[in-house]
Amino acid sequence: MESVGIADLKSRLSEYLRKVRGGRAIVVLDRDRPIARIVPYEGERAPLKVRSPAPGAPPLHRVPLPPPLDLKIDPVALLLEERQSDR
Repeated sequence: MESVGIADLKSRLSEYLRKVRGGRAIVVLDRDRPIARIVPYEGERAPLKVRSPAPGAPPLHRVPLPPPLDLKIDPVALLLEERQSDR
């Protein structure tokens, strides 16, 4: 079973959750003391169904993309502002 400190778990949460989705359990440590365990959810799961494209549907590389949005605000600047406000 893999173990991780709280700070490392916070900074790389998505990575550890992918491991849990893959079936692994993670022990959370607070200063080398186990305080929690993250385990895969064992509830009812609907089987994944992959459907074939509808007859006559164009291949994905032929589907046109929507036009770009005409924004008055720079989305990158908004993202950076939001990230800086959490610190």
